[in-house]
Amino acid sequence: MKRRDFVKLIPTVALASATGCGKQDAAVPASTTTAPPTPDTQSSTDKRKGFSISNRSFKDPGANDVVHCDQFGIDPEGKPIADNLTGTGSDAGLKQHDPDKPHKMTLTQEEQDILNGSKGETMAKVLKTIVKHGELFGAERLVDCNGAPHSSLYTGGPWVEPVLEMFEEIADAGLKAHAPYTVNPMPLDLYTVGQDPVKRNMMLDSYPMQGRLIQVHTRLGARPLDVWSCACYLPEVGNIPETGSVVSWAESSAVNYGNSVLGLRINRMATGMEVLCAIAGKVPAFGVLVDEGRKAKWHIDVRLSKEPHWGALGGAVGTKVVEQIPYVTGIDQWIGMKDGAPDLVSMGKLKAFGSSTASSGAVGLYHVENITPEAKAQGRDLLTDDYQTYVIDDAELERVMGTFQNLWKDPEGDPTAVYLGCPHNTYEEILYWSKKLDGALKEAGQDKVAIPVIMACPIVVRNKLLDQHPILLRDVLRAGIHFTTICTPAYQGLKGMADIDRGVTNSNKARFYSRLRLFGDDDLLQIAMTGKLPA
Repeated sequence: MKRRDFVKLIPTVALASATGCGKQDAAVPASTTTAPPTPDTQSSTDKRKGFSISNRSFKDPGANDVVHCDQFGIDPEGKPIADNLTGTGSDAGLKQHDPDKPHKMTLTQEEQDILNGSKGETMAKVLKTIVKHGELFGAERLVDCNGAPHSSLYTGGPWVEPVLEMFEEIADAGLKAHAPYTVNPMPLDLYTVGQDPVKRNMMLDSYPMQGRLIQVHTRLGARPLDVWSCACYLPEVGNIPETGSVVSWAESSAVNYGNSVLGLRINRMATGMEVLCAIAGKVPAFGVLVDEGRKAKWHIDVRLSKEPHWGALGGAVGTKVVEQIPYVTGIDQWIGMKDGAPDLVSMGKLKAFGSSTASSGAVGLYHVENITPEAKAQGRDLLTDDYQTYVIDDAELERVMGTFQNLWKDPEGDPTAVYLGCPHNTYEEILYWSKKLDGALKEAGQDKVAIPVIMACPIVVRNKLLDQHPILLRDVLRAGIHFTTICTPAYQGLKGMADIDRGVTNSNKARFYSRLRLFGDDDLLQIAMTGKLPA
């Protein structure tokens, strides 16, 4: 089996039957070899069946305009750009593991007892599925989670019903996540971007299971909807585990930021698997959970004459390294620090950079010299002996940005909306844009922007602006700026959206996943004020 074919199985693992786990080896010392692999068949003493998943088509007839999928590593023409993706954010962990040969991990006696039913049949199936997932990647053991989970199971499209059935079965058994958890933002907002009846119906048609999804998350221990955000680590949201914590997260940009800036240990999980791990409180140890998997195979030598567009820079890195880990030098001059960590303004820069590496490629962890925790502690010792170097100077960044295509259905049309915030905006970002737009309007003597400006953020972030700058918030709302909780790519991926919307954005992640076009801040301000593209 080729690695690319193997990777394509990853998103199905959390949905698969767990019938074939059999009895696992008891715990042994680390220096002892585990029992030899055995065929992956059901034990005669363990007749428990896996989750009952209906035999339905997984095609989603609604949200079908998303352009790319970073899980599979494809270029704008849909061609593969790598054959070594594991979906973890690190290619470590598969070197000595052939997915065609069965592998058994070593469990503790407590874990074996759970498989044998000590905590009930449903929990046995949960852990069995996690173990099978770990065995696919050659994991030797499970480790306990010690930080709050984050789920990327957030879109209630028709495809999600089998997953909902599985989690409803878990909720019916009275199980919950080991800690209250956060969830990605919803793909619909009927109060702001959904005021247009056409777009409202698009959302309702595409996501008919949204209420059911919210309900099962609530039963499993999710936190309230005002903190549902792809940027779960924002101070106002508060899902910020201590450095070194092992957590179960499954949002590519959150995993990227958590591993890199917060120093957490998180593998990029398939949607749904992170909830199973949250229920059990355990994850398989492989990929970036182990020290070997956090080494950098690329030195990204940034030699720019001015501060870059952070999303574009991340796009250059992600396209080059795909999922291998980069060690970045030359950008610390633009990153402010406070109390030994990036300040709140720099959080937005690293968020934009990292999320773009995770979408243009599949990067789950990056190191920045003098900035991120492991780079500060270990420096260039994080580089492997066989690392490669990629120099990004002004010409190279301009070349990369020149590859960004105009995917509008009407390439010569005028823009219809400005989208800011993917991942969700920080408080500092919505304050920056509110002041920038308010100032430009007053200077031009305009009451309103020419086209809608849509800023995505969790409600708690918007409420902070209301608390700190109520007059400013009032003025920008009157001027046509909309604050929304949506996931921008999911909203842009609605069937038919590309036919009626020609959006522009500051997010390279949003550009990569949709038909939005990328511009810098000054150009976006001009577009918002005039409704025209810059000459």
